[in-house]
Amino acid sequence: MRPDSLTPPFFQDEPLPEGASLAGWAALASAFGIPAPVRNPTCISDRHVRGNVRAEGIWQVYDKRYLPDATLEGHLGFAMRHESIDLLILKRVFDAVPQQDIEIIVRATPTGTFSRRLWFFFETLTGRRLDLEDAPTVTAVPALDPTLYFTGEERFSQRHRVRDNLLGTGALCPVIRRTEKLKALIALDLAERAKETIGKTGGHVVARAASFMLLADSRASFEIEGERPPVNRLERWGRAVLEAGKRPLNQTEIYRLHRILIGDDRLTPIGYRDDGVFLGERDHSNDPLPEFIGARPDDVPDLMTALNDCNNRLRLTDTEEVDPVLQAAIIAFGFVYIHPLADGNGRLHRCLIHHVLAERKFTPPGMVFPVSSVMLDRIDDYRAVLQSHSAPLMDHILWRATPTGNVEVLNDTADLYRFYDCTAEAEFLYDCVRKTIEEDLPREITYLKRHDAAMRAIMNRIEMPDALARQVILFVTQNDGRFPKRRRDRDPFVKLTDAEIADLEEIVTTAFSN
Repeated sequence: MRPDSLTPPFFQDEPLPEGASLAGWAALASAFGIPAPVRNPTCISDRHVRGNVRAEGIWQVYDKRYLPDATLEGHLGFAMRHESIDLLILKRVFDAVPQQDIEIIVRATPTGTFSRRLWFFFETLTGRRLDLEDAPTVTAVPALDPTLYFTGEERFSQRHRVRDNLLGTGALCPVIRRTEKLKALIALDLAERAKETIGKTGGHVVARAASFMLLADSRASFEIEGERPPVNRLERWGRAVLEAGKRPLNQTEIYRLHRILIGDDRLTPIGYRDDGVFLGERDHSNDPLPEFIGARPDDVPDLMTALNDCNNRLRLTDTEEVDPVLQAAIIAFGFVYIHPLADGNGRLHRCLIHHVLAERKFTPPGMVFPVSSVMLDRIDDYRAVLQSHSAPLMDHILWRATPTGNVEVLNDTADLYRFYDCTAEAEFLYDCVRKTIEEDLPREITYLKRHDAAMRAIMNRIEMPDALARQVILFVTQNDGRFPKRRRDRDPFVKLTDAEIADLEEIVTTAFSN
């Protein structure tokens, strides 16, 4: 392999910086024609670079002294030492090269950290066993550097002398980089903040706040999909969301949730689909114009089993090292990328966020943080996060339109859904959760307390039914502290004196001031 001599002037339609050659994942993908995107490509300058590395557009440009040997081992070593781990590219490199080439690398330095990690990843990602004796007794090394990545509970691999701290398995394995933003968000201890807020509030007010936030989340989840369902359907879905985390996440539970969501299953089949699925538009002939295509239907059962197993791996740990919000991002976004259902993937994806947060007891009992409401408010950011992952995959999915106007995938794409970097998704979701806890929950509780104070003061001034008192509060708060004239002249409010109306305005304004 001599990828440096084969470096093209463009990579993934992007021009290389002048005087640079591909390195690491980009060099491997180019040399072996790997059908997968390299999301953060690296190259080596033929000159010195101040600070050893600089960003130039999409490129990470390294100083010339980092130039690796123009060999498989050289570029694998560079990638695994200097770049973020890319399990998708690594798996497809393993598929592209003769197994003996990996064995030669490991035999040359059987006790080396790089060799043992490479060996571990080969057997974990491919399920194939190299023709090698078990590693000699040396100090075990972590599969992923825990200072750079969020990692799972360690499982010692004696064969490789590697501490398996992956978030998943070879069947499905996400990666989350330990960014400064995520470290700062985790340090906020948002679950404890929510408990403190609720602990200072009476149980009746908390129950009402929970009810309002549940309805807001359910309504927003449908609105994201462009739907405005009737109230009974919203309430039915809200009850299902409220039960999140009470049952194990498996195929049975997903089917149960899907049935509740769809309701009328005469036209929409319940459960994992047996046909293709895509997101996008159609042309004037009704042919698909996909922006994203879900996993092949034949791959869906195995991928979903692996996703459920990943959830169990992260949930059933003694040390609970994986933060609940990170786990929620892994499971919910992994689900929506697989897109296992014929319809309802988006809403179930958001329901799975609540499932994990409730299962891990991050969310207080009986409470649902209205994450979907924040996502609706930040819909452009939400779509950008989804598209930043899915759009680069489309160049590597071969498909054709079917006679029924659907899509049929023609190549093996399962790995595209098995291995994904979930860092951006985790940062976005954590921001949404932070807003619900720091802003939405306190605001809802404060509103209810002021509403109750206004109700008591209204009743003390004028005896009236609760429903009318609530109308008074609504009318005044929505009309800048004044009782609307069109309401004032209608029964029953026409029976009130001007002085009484003025008193009601003052009561409501005082209760909701500041």
